[in-house]
Amino acid sequence: MAKRVKQLPQARGTVLFDVVFEDGSRASNRRVPMEILNGLDGDQLARELVEQQEAEIAEKAGRPPRVIQSLMRAAKPEPKPDRE
Repeated sequence: MAKRVKQLPQARGTVLFDVVFEDGSRASNRRVPMEILNGLDGDQLARELVEQQEAEIAEKAGRPPRVIQSLMRAAKPEPKPDRE
């Protein structure tokens, strides 16, 4: 049986961000399309998109949206060694 090989997020056209909220909670690996990160305001546009995502999640959960304290790009994952 063939093993499924996952693509890295960059190969799929997304960048991962880690988000820290004012209440001290953290959300890892929020996906942001690479297309909106072009230009001078790249990470600011990512912040706006993550705020929209958070508002949608909060609405579905029935709670107020959390306020973002900081937003940083996630580190690239280490490649896993191939099995023989």
